[in-house]
Amino acid sequence: MAQGGDEGMRIGKSELIYSLEDKPKLKDALFAALQHLLAIFVAIITPPLIISGALSLDVETTGFLVSMALFASGVSTFIQCRRFGFIGTGLLCVQGTSFSFIGPIISAGLAGGLPLIFGSCIAASSVEMIISRLLKYTRKIITPLVSGIVVTLIGLSLIKVGINACGGGEAARAAGTFGSMDNIGLAVLVLVVIIFFNRSSNKYLRMSSIIIGIAVGYAVAGLLGKVDFDAIPEFGMLYVPVPFKYGIAFDWSSIVAIGVVYLITAIEAYGDITANSLISGEPVEGEKFIKRASGGIFADGFNSMLAGIFNSFPNSIFAQNNGMIQLTGVASRYVGYYIAGFLILLGLFPVVGLIFSVMPDAVLGGATLLMFGTVAASGIRIIAAQDIDRKAILVMALSFSLGLSVELVPDILMGFPEAVRSVFASGITTGGLTAIIANALIRIK
Repeated sequence: MAQGGDEGMRIGKSELIYSLEDKPKLKDALFAALQHLLAIFVAIITPPLIISGALSLDVETTGFLVSMALFASGVSTFIQCRRFGFIGTGLLCVQGTSFSFIGPIISAGLAGGLPLIFGSCIAASSVEMIISRLLKYTRKIITPLVSGIVVTLIGLSLIKVGINACGGGEAARAAGTFGSMDNIGLAVLVLVVIIFFNRSSNKYLRMSSIIIGIAVGYAVAGLLGKVDFDAIPEFGMLYVPVPFKYGIAFDWSSIVAIGVVYLITAIEAYGDITANSLISGEPVEGEKFIKRASGGIFADGFNSMLAGIFNSFPNSIFAQNNGMIQLTGVASRYVGYYIAGFLILLGLFPVVGLIFSVMPDAVLGGATLLMFGTVAASGIRIIAAQDIDRKAILVMALSFSLGLSVELVPDILMGFPEAVRSVFASGITTGGLTAIIANALIRIK
């Protein structure tokens, strides 16, 4: 989560090539949009790939979910940039599929399949929309310390998912090849290539490091005969988004687990909108800013609800695009329309999703392991920015102890009723609720 108080992120309007309301020339807008697309494409398609692998979904379903993730991200980005009434920021604010929900979504999927996932995500999205209307109160409850703890827990919990993919995923377990030298070698190759290009002094190579790493891993996997293109079914020219294609189902325990993540996502969105406003030379206090932040958080929840309706997973504002605005000097929200258009087009063509749906888990694992580690590091960074006194240490100790306990030893909940187990089986939910309650009781400001 970007921290709004970081003066180093501020760019005066005079230093911007295109300000918020400027309309760039077509070639400039397209170039800026493509750079944003490079920064977000892999991050958008990774959650559906991880979730599909964990639920052992077939290639056709996986391809469709990947395509719908791109489509939903495009629609969400357009709403944020365009702003409809009180919905949206009106900034160059890009949304994409969120990593934060992967753990609770997998748990819901194992319990009730895709219908329960989409039903729970749609129902729980109301949490974020309500928070947007009560922003000044919720900020006192969900403090930066709480946000930092939960973001760290999200990253640490997801590392387990990433390392499972590095070993080859559930398919490799079934085949008895989990953790083979081929799988580990592919994951390490992807990881090394990403690190190599991420250290480059060339900003374009650095921005493209994850895509390059996955492309290299994919190519090597193909040469090793580990990519089965015959598994790709026949597909038409276009995917037509179909609301509730897989149906919906509801379960209160899954709604609570996912709702806790929406709670934290709202506060993250506030920080990202603050940073975006700073970079774009817009105010970060006063009535105009509060309306913008409130509209952006509401859109975060509203867009996640739309995503669920169109068979995709919750969306959140992408912090990495704030860095892209700073890098390019282009803060025009009209560039967001082009980004949205690209994402929608990519989502409508089946070939995009299907090609990624047959990518070996080990290739994806090498990239996601680093991504998830970065999420945990971001949480630690948020915590480190706070005043860590005795009370704060007590809140952290309780939250990490309880959150990681249920992740590392899930059998500890075996004696509890099923409803309780399903809520607290996620370390994110257990640790997050502990952080919120402990923070309120110990009264850390």
